[in-house]
Amino acid sequence: MEQEKLAKYAELALKVGINLQENQPLVINAPISAAPFVREVAKVAYQIGAKYVHTEWNDEQLTKITYETASIETLKGVREWRVKGLEEMAEEGAAFMSIVASNPDLLKEVDPERVSIANKALAQALQTYRSYIQTAKVSWAVVSVPSQEWAAKLYPTLSPEEQVASLWENIFAVTRINEADPVAAWEVHIQTLQQKLEVLNGKNYKKLLYKAPGTELIIDLPKDHIWLGGGMNNDQGTYFVPNLPTEEVFTLPVKTGVNGIVSSTKPLNLNGNLVDEFTLTFKDGKIVEFTAKEGYEVLKKLLETDEGALHLGEVALVPHSSPVSKQEVIFYNTLFDENASCHLALGSAYPICIKDGASLSKEQLEAKGVNTSMIHVDFMIGSAELTIQGETEDGKLEPILTNGEWAI
Repeated sequence: MEQEKLAKYAELALKVGINLQENQPLVINAPISAAPFVREVAKVAYQIGAKYVHTEWNDEQLTKITYETASIETLKGVREWRVKGLEEMAEEGAAFMSIVASNPDLLKEVDPERVSIANKALAQALQTYRSYIQTAKVSWAVVSVPSQEWAAKLYPTLSPEEQVASLWENIFAVTRINEADPVAAWEVHIQTLQQKLEVLNGKNYKKLLYKAPGTELIIDLPKDHIWLGGGMNNDQGTYFVPNLPTEEVFTLPVKTGVNGIVSSTKPLNLNGNLVDEFTLTFKDGKIVEFTAKEGYEVLKKLLETDEGALHLGEVALVPHSSPVSKQEVIFYNTLFDENASCHLALGSAYPICIKDGASLSKEQLEAKGVNTSMIHVDFMIGSAELTIQGETEDGKLEPILTNGEWAI
């Protein structure tokens, strides 16, 4: 890995991702293995003029030990001071950066029930903080760095050093770090996504029809839905890009308006457990049947989180020829795999995907057909064989994606 590229990556995460402003606090959530990159981010942040940089460190091995050996009462407990700290920093106007260095097989042997208990408790405790994220009250961004375990899963035939180096090159390629001016390259990319948004928001389709091997699905879109993509403005009017990389445009479905069957096309990494080759069958928006070749119990526990976990909260379109897809690698990491493939999300919708949604209460959102849940989990369904049509208000069908590629 070249130090110059690492510095460019930090600059991209700060200037394009969260778009850090002078005198703005920065909160970083990162694994201890990402310390070299965190230091680079902190250095650039202070050069920009950050008020302060606060880091929430985590260690996946300690997390695994907790899941395996702590009491159920401990798994259900969440430190209130931690929750309040995040809420207070959000209310102060901080920007939040999550740095992910995943280990796809971390929790493979851990009881899914114990993991589910801990995750559900944390999700309940962080509801207010998550609302700040989902309504874009604050700027936030997610970026990834390699872990040895993640790199080894992608490149098992290479040496450990080559594995990590290869994964860094993948990350630099899909985030446009290899461009002469990555920030300028991202400005052009965002403009391209904006063009797609203009078309889709102008069409105001009432339904989307999906067809691919193992998939035949109809999704109703609510009145006043909004397509978003690339980035968005926070409460202060600062434009930020939440995901690096990002190739998607997305909106929300009608909670009760999803019917048919959909098949996954990439593995889903759920907290260190893989769920693969799964299908979901929907009736009136609710999952009434599901299968999985791998990770059935893990998927089952996810769907039992709450009532909203059985419904969809997001519809996202990604061309099959995206830069991430061109890497021809299954990343076992949602941040990357969701930008290689059209995807859907189980659980909570982003309220900002419906007119005036950020100012509506949970009850008002639900009245408009917006799903609410403690989870939001993307899963991939795109391929070179996927066709998506949009149905207009007068019943006309128009191509949106044909054979996985844009038709608009």
